Amino acid sequence: MFAFWRKDPVARLRKEYEACMAEAIELQRKGDIRGFAAKSEEADELEKRLVEAEIAAGTDTKKRSG
Repeated sequence: MFAFWRKDPVARLRKEYEACMAEAIELQRKGDIRGFAAKSEEADELEKRLVEAEIAAGTDTKKRSG
């Protein structure tokens, strides 16, 4: 009945991934390569979890390079 109130885990992970990548890019622009590497690694882990969640939910997965 109140399914529309539940948060979509795939959408939440996608939002986290995009925010993490944006932060990583900003760190790279500022010259913080170690920070960029750490954020990129965190984003890679989020991407793996996102793909697993998309498969589990049966949604269409986007092809990603890497």
